[in-house]
Amino acid sequence: MSDYYVYVYIDPRNFEEFYFGKGKGSRKDVHLAEDSDTEKSKRIKAIRKEGLSPLIRVIARNLSEHDALLVEKTLLWKLGKHLTNISTGHYSDNFRPQDTLHKKLSGFDFKNGLYYYNVGEGIHRNWDDYRKYGFISAGQAPRFRDAMLRLQEGDIVAAYLKGKGFVGIGKVTQKAKPVREVYIKNVQLLGLSLKSSNIKANYNDMEKSEYVALVEWIVAVDRKDARWKPKRGLFTSQLVTASLDGQSVTVKYLEREFNVDIENFID
Repeated sequence: MSDYYVYVYIDPRNFEEFYFGKGKGSRKDVHLAEDSDTEKSKRIKAIRKEGLSPLIRVIARNLSEHDALLVEKTLLWKLGKHLTNISTGHYSDNFRPQDTLHKKLSGFDFKNGLYYYNVGEGIHRNWDDYRKYGFISAGQAPRFRDAMLRLQEGDIVAAYLKGKGFVGIGKVTQKAKPVREVYIKNVQLLGLSLKSSNIKANYNDMEKSEYVALVEWIVAVDRKDARWKPKRGLFTSQLVTASLDGQSVTVKYLEREFNVDIENFID
C-alpha cells in the first residue's frame, strides 16, 4: 500500500518545526485533541493560548509504511534536538548517533568495525595459540557463538586478556566458522599442536562448538608484555566482543602503546 504520508507540525509564532509524524487518513490531525504532559501537547496548548493553531503540512505522500518510517526517521535524526518527538527505535541502527560528526565511525565512515575482543582464556582457548597460529575464538554456548559471528572480514580487533591487559591488534581475514571447518595453511586447526586441546569440545554441535575467526596480527605480544594502565578509563567488558566506537581514550591508548595508527588498517 502506498497511502502513507509524512507530516510536520509548525509553530506559527516563529515557524519552527516541532513535530514530525507518519500516518494515513486523518492521522495528522489527532494530536490536536491530545491532552497530556508531553512536550508536543504543551507546545500545542501554548500556541492555542495565543489564539493561534499549529500549521500542519504533509511533506511527503504516496509512501509505503516502510518508506514513511524511513523518511520520518531521517527528519528526526536531522532535527531531533529541536523537536518534541519521542524518537522511535525504527531504523535506529541505520543512523549515525547524534553528536558524532566530529569523528569517524565504523560502519558509517568505514565499512568495517573496530572491536574489543575478550580472549576469555581457559580450557577451550589460549592466547599463545591465537598468537602463534593467527586466530581467535569463542563458543560452547549460542550467545558466545553469536558474538563471534558478528565479526566480519576486515574488522579490526583489540585482544584483551583478563588480569593482564591488551595483548594484540589484528585484522579479521576469515569470518568465524565452526572449529572443525577451519584450516590454517591447508592444515585443519584440530590437527595442530595446541595448548588449548579442549578447543575441540562439542565440535559436532553447531550450537556449542567453538567458533574460530582467522586473524592477521598487526601486533601481538606475549602475555607478560600486555599493555594496561589502571584507573585510566580504559574500556573492558565481560562480553566476547564490543564496539570501540566512542571509546576514544582506549583507542588512543592502544595506538600509543602499540605504535599503530589503527585508522590506516580499517577499510
